[in-house]
Formats: sequence, C-alpha cells, structure tokens
Amino acid sequence: MDFAFNVYSTFLIVCGLLTLILAGYIFKQGGSTVKWFSVMMFANSIWSIAYGLELASSTIKQIKILINIEYIGIATVPILWFIFCLYFSGKECWYKKPLNFISIVTIPIVTILMVWTNPLHHLHYKSLTISLDGPFPIANIEPGPWYLIFTTYFYVTLACGTFLVIKKFKTIDSIYKKQNYSIVIAALVPWITNMFYLLGIRPFGHIDLTPFAFIIATFLIFIGIYRFKLFDIIPIAREKVLALMQDGFFVLDHQNRIIDYNKSTTQFIDSKINEDLIAKHIEYVLPNQPQLLEHIETHTPGKVELNLTVDGNYFYLEADILFLNENKINNNFTIIKLQDLTTLKKDAITAKEQAKELEKLNQLKDRIFSIIAHDLRGPLVNLSEVLKMISNNQISTEEFKILSPSLSKDIIYTTDLLENILHWSRSQLKGFGIKKEFFNLRSLIINEINYHLPAATLKQIKIIHDVFPGEMVYADILMIQIVMRNIINNAIKFCHPNCEINITAAYQKNHNMLICIQDNGIGIPEDVIDKIFKEENVTTRGTSNEKGTGLGLMVCKDFMERNDGDITVTSTVGVGSKFCITVPTSL
Repeated sequence: MDFAFNVYSTFLIVCGLLTLILAGYIFKQGGSTVKWFSVMMFANSIWSIAYGLELASSTIKQIKILINIEYIGIATVPILWFIFCLYFSGKECWYKKPLNFISIVTIPIVTILMVWTNPLHHLHYKSLTISLDGPFPIANIEPGPWYLIFTTYFYVTLACGTFLVIKKFKTIDSIYKKQNYSIVIAALVPWITNMFYLLGIRPFGHIDLTPFAFIIATFLIFIGIYRFKLFDIIPIAREKVLALMQDGFFVLDHQNRIIDYNKSTTQFIDSKINEDLIAKHIEYVLPNQPQLLEHIETHTPGKVELNLTVDGNYFYLEADILFLNENKINNNFTIIKLQDLTTLKKDAITAKEQAKELEKLNQLKDRIFSIIAHDLRGPLVNLSEVLKMISNNQISTEEFKILSPSLSKDIIYTTDLLENILHWSRSQLKGFGIKKEFFNLRSLIINEINYHLPAATLKQIKIIHDVFPGEMVYADILMIQIVMRNIINNAIKFCHPNCEINITAAYQKNHNMLICIQDNGIGIPEDVIDKIFKEENVTTRGTSNEKGTGLGLMVCKDFMERNDGDITVTSTVGVGSKFCITVPTSL
C-alpha cells in the first residue's frame, strides 16, 4: 500500500494508537462498566486508525479496503456506546434479554456485510469517487438507501445512550455530579459533530470529524476515570446497595426536606402519599413523630423509637439520626436510617406475655396444691375420723345427728371444690376442645335451679326465674352449666333466710343473650369486687359459715372468655349482688 501522510491522518493514527493502548490498560483494571467502555475505545481506535490511513491514501482500491476496515469500528461504536450507557445508568439487564440484544446487533452486522459486499448491490453507497478539491485526495461517497438506515440507527443509538446518561446525571446526588460532567460532555460531542457532518456543515471539506469527536469523547471519559475517580465509586453501585438494603434511608437538607431516599422506605409510608418524596418535608412523610422532629431540629444525633400505623399495619422502627456538614459550610445534611424492629418487638412482647402467663400458671398451681393440701384434706380427715368413731362405737346416734350438718357442709364444699378443680384442669389440657352447640337456655337454668333447690330450701331462699321458653344460645353447654352453678351457689351462700334469687334472660341487639342472677343478700365489698375475677385467692365464708374455694369465679371468667362471652358483677353491701353473663346466640 502507498500512503502520503498529512497532519489529519497522522493525528488520527497517533490518537487511535493511544486509544488502543489505553483500551487494553483499562480493560485489565476495571469492572463490567469500565470493560465495556474499553471495548468501545478499541472499536473507536479501529475507526480512527483506518480513517487516518484512508486520509493518507490516493487510490480508490486502497480507500475501499480501508473503508471496509473502518466500518468494523463505525458499525460497533454506537452499540458499544449504548451498552456502556446501559451499564452506567444501571439498566444493563435490558440488553441481556435475547430479543432486545438481537434488535440492537442486527443492523451493525448487516451494515458491515453491506459495506463489504457493496460492489454487488450498491445499497450502502451508490458511488465512491476521489475528490481533489482539498490539499490531499479525499473519498467522496454518495449515500445509498442502507446508508440512510444505518445513519438513523446511529443517531437513535447515540441519542438513547446520551439520554440515559443525562437522565442519570439529573437524578444523581450532588456529591457525584463533579465526577460526571465529563460523561455528559463526552456524550454530546460525537452526537453533535456527526449531525453537523450529515447536515453538510463541513469546515474541513469532505473530512468526517466524527472519529475526531469520538477520540475527544474518549479522552474526556478517561479524564473522568482518573481525575474524578469516575468508576471507583460510581452512583450505580450506591443505588444497587441501597435498593438491596432492607433498612430505609432518608437524606434531608438543612430545611428538613427529603433530597434522597431508597425504596425500602416506601413500606413505612402511607399509600395515600403516592407521589415522589423528593422535596417533601420529613414531617409530611412521617407524621405524628414529635421525638424524631425534636432530635432533627435540635441537631441531636442518636436513636429514636417510632411507632407507625401504615395501611392498617403496625410498625416498630428505630430511627438512627446522623448529621453531616459538607465542606464545613452551610450545607447541613441529615441522614435517617430506619430499622424495622417489628418482628423483634412482637417476639419480645410475646415472650414477656408468655413469661407472665407462665408465672400466673405457677402461682395458680401452687394455690391449687395448697387448697388440695389443706382445704380438701381437712373435710376428708374429719369425715374419716367420724366414721372411725362410729365403727368403734365411740359416739352415739344422737351425737352423730349433731355432727351430720357440719359433715354435710364439708362434703358439699369438697364436692364443689373437686368439681371446679377438675373442670378447670380439664379445660387447661393441651388439645382440649370447646364443643359449642345450640341448646335451650331455659332447660339448663331449670335444671340448675333443681340442683340447688335442697340447699336453697334449707336456708328458706326462693329461686325465681323469668326465662321465656325456646330461648336458644350457642356455646359449650357444660361450661355454661358450670358457670351458672357457681353463680347460683354463691348467691345461696351469701343470702340470709327468706331472701330471693331472681334469674332473668334478655336478648340483646348484638346477637348475645344477657343472663342475670340477682340476690338481696349481704353484697360484696368494693375492694373484693376488683379481685374476684382475677387470679387471686379470695375466699369469704357465707351467712351460715359456708366455706369458699376461691376458684369458682376465676373458672367462670375463663369459661366465658372461651365461649366469646363475658361476666360482670355489680354489688352494694347490705343490698345484694347482681352477676350478669353474655352468651352468643349465633355462630
């Protein structure tokens, strides 16, 4: 080949060689983004060196060979630029989809083939001549239809890549903007230069300045790499890290407005606030948090607990507040890290409740054992001694008749005690199921009245009920029976002779039946009312010195809660007491 080098060709060849060397060096040093940039530099170096040799050529045959080589770079530079911009802006997953990749590589491949086979079809350029108007021979190309297609592709690809870079530049934090001025300028230089060339604005005649522009763009980006550490701490890495973090981050300016945040914060923001949070005041985004605002306004770093209700979900958060002063001037920044402690908090609450429940169960166990050891043992020992004395003829029939009322009370007390312990213990067993069913309330109440009639008759107490026939409720019939039995038994125990016990039932609007057992006995002191439904051992002897177990009403409350009901009491000392229970009437 014969070459006559000039200033333009020499400049392009030298810059192309330098670009080639730098491309190899950068490829070895960098990550994915930098490697794609180095590949683009390699393609640009092919274009530059081949075009430089073209400008030094004077024969059509030699120029055509060099144009064929040039188009390896010309056809691949725009696609490599576009892929580099995808990586730089964090959109690299787009080109990895097969259809997208095929769509962007098809035209460059076809273009190279079109150029290499142009003498057969003349679709890329219609004619190729040498112009001698300038100081040295220059190829003069008349574009063909495919040339226009490739030019459109060239522009679209450059424009898309430039758009991604500029869009990234607009949304990037201020601390990164100094790094990226070189990228923005580099993105615009070749795009504008090639546009001028195609529009016929050619200050150097037929010389295409586009490869010169790409060399300038390449060196601008190279300066960005080593002067501003462009790819050492690139914004894309920061965004990916923050996006993957489950902790939320807010960055506030000196007026407490949000200037940056990550996606994890959106889970703590009410869905009604569906707009972009940038420039919004932190109080608007996290309302009703006076302690957080106080720390921010007083510049007090530290941790603050936040309780948030977001779309019906409750969050326990820990806000870690940090203050920065960039360059030690007036640009104060506040960083808030939000850590979700909801699960830990709920687990801690559950563990605390379980510990409290276990403590109560242990106390109850001790109480039951104490009752069994003393209250249950005492009556049985008395009965055993009396029976032993009878068998040994140590007491007469008359003496036994005198002791029998006391023995009868002890047996009734023991029976009630055992019944409450057994029923309550059975309900606490793991796997115990509540067998809810519809049953006739009036029949149950009449059966319980008949059960207590002997004890009531003995104290000359009247039990009156006002329950309509056919009243149905939905609950565990055995549990409701035990509740009714305990309440009626207590009413008899704390009534004087000739008292009355009234039992009524009334349907409520909330699908519950209100059942009340009212007596005109001695009543219950106010300080005792606060304790009788709690797990405390409260026992009081009746009007005929009847003993209490201290378990009956506790069992009643437990059973009513298990049946989605309730139990309440009102009482006045010397006037009487009124116990009311609510039982569901439907599923």
